Amino acid sequence: MVDELMEQFPLIHQSCSSSSSGNNVTREPPKRIGNVWSAIAHIITGVIGAGVLSLAWSVAQLGWIGGPICIVLFAGTTMVSSTLLSDCYRHPHPEYGATRSSCFIDAVKLFLGEKKKHVCGVMAYTTMFGITTAFVITSATSVK
Repeated sequence: MVDELMEQFPLIHQSCSSSSSGNNVTREPPKRIGNVWSAIAHIITGVIGAGVLSLAWSVAQLGWIGGPICIVLFAGTTMVSSTLLSDCYRHPHPEYGATRSSCFIDAVKLFLGEKKKHVCGVMAYTTMFGITTAFVITSATSVK
């Protein structure tokens, strides 16, 4: 099922080494052209996204105690997941590892195996579909 989805989305297929070859060590890594300013821009656009628009409403619904507590809890969850993903980028050592996982599916395959890679791929595509549907509905409601 994941292979069929990868055929439908060629950009994902080309950027992810696990679907083009079984061994991600043999592929030449892409040239890094980013700098500090592009990293800062990506962080700002990631943090200040569509979620910020609903932040005031969410805090209003949860109150002055529950709102900030939820913000801190989600910030901690984001920090832990970001740390785990960045540690999975190079294996076995986070800085000098021999294997570099260029996408999330490569890291899943490396640590959990081929079968769970397919399960994770289906879950990731389902999540992206759900998020896209929610954004379309919210945008249509806002325009209305």
